[in-house]
Amino acid sequence: MSFDAILVRTGNAAIITLSGELDSSVQQVFREQIEKAAADRPQRMVLIMKDLEYMSSAGLRALIYAKQKVGSEGDIYIVGAPQGVLETLEMTGFAPSVIIQDTYDVSAQ
Repeated sequence: MSFDAILVRTGNAAIITLSGELDSSVQQVFREQIEKAAADRPQRMVLIMKDLEYMSSAGLRALIYAKQKVGSEGDIYIVGAPQGVLETLEMTGFAPSVIIQDTYDVSAQ
């Protein structure tokens, strides 16, 4: 399956919806959306992952990049991530660096 990363800005959040397989061949697409989102200095970068089927180590590096771009003044939300992605975040020790949720209410901005 192909990969897609769609950015929507709303209130004080940048929401990126990810779908497909995030690996080294497409991670640059995700990084470009991260850069666009971070340019507005959002308080929240929300990554909707319910349709993400796979994430390689390149995807994890992109998440670390997102955390660096948001900095200490913003939060990264991981929403609806599949079990394999959550396990990767836990095993690598990155999970405490983000806010993991099953759902995200856009209207609560």
